[in-house]
Amino acid sequence: MSVEFNTDFFERLKKVNKSAFLNRCIGQVGVIAVNFSKERFVQKNWIDRSREAWKPRKRPARGSILVRSGRLKRSIRKLSQGSYYVYIGTDVPYARIHNEGGQINKTANVKAHTRRARAGRRGTGTQNVKAHTRRMNVKIPKRQFLGESALLNRRIERFLSRELDNEISRNGNS
Repeated sequence: MSVEFNTDFFERLKKVNKSAFLNRCIGQVGVIAVNFSKERFVQKNWIDRSREAWKPRKRPARGSILVRSGRLKRSIRKLSQGSYYVYIGTDVPYARIHNEGGQINKTANVKAHTRRARAGRRGTGTQNVKAHTRRMNVKIPKRQFLGESALLNRRIERFLSRELDNEISRNGNS
């Protein structure tokens, strides 16, 4: 994602120590982007130029969308940072399929195990389950929380413009 400035940002940037200013601000830009992605889990939508609500769960009683243990949401962080860039992302293996949506076609091997029987249907006690394979054919809906966003770009542009104005006024330049 790149941010394009529609103002006289670069003219004003010439008035300050560019490297010190950018080093200080680039970390904050990463924080803004991480917080924006984590907001998606609360608001259950993606916002680019318009709001795109996430598809609701099939079983609403199972909890919040994309949050069971909280691992995915907690894993969003700054991955790397340089003088003029910051990358945010996650290392959770299932993040991509949830962010982009798609089809999962796999075969899972189920090991032999013992299961406690539920009261009522087959009485109480245990039940032996033989080893077997289970075919998985699941369509995961797109529930984007990372990526290009016009709203995020505007937030970053406003933040950098505000910080630049503060830096110029601190240095006494006008």
